[in-house]
Amino acid sequence: MTAPLRIGFIPLVDAAALIVAVDKGFAAAEGLEVELVREVSWSNVRDKLNIGLFDAAHLLAPVAIASSLGLGHVKVPIAAPFNLGVNGNAITVSPTLHAALMEEIDGDRFDPLATAKALAKVVTKRRKAGADPLTFGMTFPFSTHNYQLRFWMAAAGVDPDEDVRLVVLPPPFMVDSLRNGHVDAFCVGAPWNSIAVDLGIGHILHFSSDILARAAEKVLALRQVWADKHPDVVAALVRAAVKAAAFIEEPANLTEAAQILAQPERIGVDVEVIRRTLVGRLKISPDGTFRESGRYLLVGREGAGRPDPVQAAWLYAQMVRWGQTALTPDGVKTAMAVFRPDLYDAAVGRRPPDEAPAGLGAFAGPVFDPGNILGHLKAFDVGRWKA
Repeated sequence: MTAPLRIGFIPLVDAAALIVAVDKGFAAAEGLEVELVREVSWSNVRDKLNIGLFDAAHLLAPVAIASSLGLGHVKVPIAAPFNLGVNGNAITVSPTLHAALMEEIDGDRFDPLATAKALAKVVTKRRKAGADPLTFGMTFPFSTHNYQLRFWMAAAGVDPDEDVRLVVLPPPFMVDSLRNGHVDAFCVGAPWNSIAVDLGIGHILHFSSDILARAAEKVLALRQVWADKHPDVVAALVRAAVKAAAFIEEPANLTEAAQILAQPERIGVDVEVIRRTLVGRLKISPDGTFRESGRYLLVGREGAGRPDPVQAAWLYAQMVRWGQTALTPDGVKTAMAVFRPDLYDAAVGRRPPDEAPAGLGAFAGPVFDPGNILGHLKAFDVGRWKA
């Protein structure tokens, strides 16, 4: 056994591989003793990881990149040898906003460009009526939630910094904020979108996979210095997570995995909500309408666990697009170096795949090329970047 490890997490279903690795014994089988520490906010997780109170963490992929770049806080290089989740977010709107969007929509209500254009019409009407801007909740400035909201609405010309308000809320507080009228909509990971629908206070407008078919969401994050000093522990953690992800993805284990995750000290919500999340069958409306997607949340299948540096480059490009940092060659290099497929491959004893991972599959704009981020930025009319 190694010295006990303290690993922080937020109560979200994309922490599943980490939680199951510990509670099902996969970590212990690798000689690891792990204490999982439940947190409420991403800033807490980031700060405790950075200063060494946590040895590892369930972390927003963009936060790992921002920490390595020194954006928004102190500079602490992070290594991410395992993707805990690909996709898994959704945009949920209040009944009032949902009705307004459906009144204005022209086209398929599951087409993000159609809903973005409807949003633009709603925003224009509210401005003419002298109403306050719509308020959207997201989990952190450096988050896929922030970038997915922005990418979606900006595709129809809605400026997320001028036409609406984006506010930061911890994931467990999203539902109460919608119920209390503090926000009109939010983008968050599972299970909080489903909780809002089950309570009758929200409609799931989009799965994040409508916006990007494949988007790195959460990573197993380690301080680079710590990872360099403990390569055997890193490899054991990756192997435990890989085995846990495979266990979760096996249909015969669905109920047991959901029960593990539903425990009060873990995610602490109804087992059935977690089951629906893991199979990608979500109730999207209080009237009982369901929607299914095999891409809603990828825990281990389709190579989801192996980090893809191209995903890191896309996240960096969004930081540049929205004025969080400048575009530099060193910045791109640093961002891509956070995602460590080499550590993943070494841990599981495999050679790198011959084929590149599947692309992001964005619903708008050109195919993303990490070697031409400037071209990516120039393809969009709305943004905060400067040449």
